[in-house]
Amino acid sequence: MGLISKENIGSDFILSFWEIHEDFESIYKLVSLTEEERNTLFSYKNEERRVEWLSVRALLNTVLPNTRIVYNAERKPFLNDESYNISISHSNKLTSIFMGKKKRVGIDIEFMSHKISRIAHKFINEREYITHDKTLEKLHMYVHWCAKEALYKICDKRNINFKENLTIKPFELDYEGEITGIHHYNDVFDEFKMKYKVHDNYAIVYCTK
Repeated sequence: MGLISKENIGSDFILSFWEIHEDFESIYKLVSLTEEERNTLFSYKNEERRVEWLSVRALLNTVLPNTRIVYNAERKPFLNDESYNISISHSNKLTSIFMGKKKRVGIDIEFMSHKISRIAHKFINEREYITHDKTLEKLHMYVHWCAKEALYKICDKRNINFKENLTIKPFELDYEGEITGIHHYNDVFDEFKMKYKVHDNYAIVYCTK
């Protein structure tokens, strides 16, 4: 299916999604890779992982042609021409790239297939609220998880414990909305306005700073 959504958010941000229906040969034909990129691609033994990796490049090529993804020493992704800051996420059959011209960005998507309540104690702290409505509890937990993953990315993944250093302020759950995330570590206290939404069985959260 390929590109399913490209949204320009103001003049500074692009939010795009790719739904994977291609096999390896089909999606490989959609991209042009450098020798280094081909070496990276074929270092993955699992074909599903190769298709996932290619879907990110196919999406970027569709949204912003003639650019490539490079990584710094901490494996944080950048564009080779530095035209945008980027954040990348993939889950099941959905791939996303969130880009910002001037601000940092973070995004996470999760296919809601697991009983996340089994691990909720590892990332939800006593300052946070999860609905008691059993029909919405799973979604609420996934939004928390996605929000913390997005914060983890935008804060450059340094010295962050999901339960101790990240807090999502209590909010009433809907299928689309805005929440506030907080990163607190020693003397650091930083708030982020975050957007969330549900697409099919995916929870999606993204933020800027």
